[in-house]
Amino acid sequence: MIRLTLTLVLVIGILSSTSQSLRFEIQSAHTKCIAEDIKSNSMTVGKYNVVNPNDGHPLPESHKLTVRVTSAYGNSYHYADRVDSGQFAFTAAEAGDYMACFWAVDHSPQTTVTIDFDWRTGVQAKDWSNVAKKGSVDVMELELKKLYDTVSSIHQEMFYLRERRNAGAEPCY
Repeated sequence: MIRLTLTLVLVIGILSSTSQSLRFEIQSAHTKCIAEDIKSNSMTVGKYNVVNPNDGHPLPESHKLTVRVTSAYGNSYHYADRVDSGQFAFTAAEAGDYMACFWAVDHSPQTTVTIDFDWRTGVQAKDWSNVAKKGSVDVMELELKKLYDTVSSIHQEMFYLRERRNAGAEPCY
């Protein structure tokens, strides 16, 4: 029974720490935006880079991006102009949909720019590799810390969703 419980705990821990990244394409002179619903006071980190179409050669000038990350209220958290890669990290000041928008530079003839994008929030934004390197942390202890943070995050998310639901509820007469 204990062995089954430990196995289940490890499987849940491994599955909960998987990263979700995107790969998408933009035509030159076009924009693509990606939204993420983030709770206030949540840590968020993102990384993006243009995929080089000519492996082994320098990235062409036509494959540059302008990137902006904003909150639902229009507050800017990250801006980079004509870059091929970058990263951002911030703690959300307000809850809501945060947008990461990517603009491909105008180029003739038209080109297609491929972008790898990784955006993490909450527990997933934590860099567990640094925690493990800081000392001789037992593997099981590290997995339990990850699980505890995941459970805490789920608990906070439940309260957040309940508040959101109650804020939008109409009074009953």
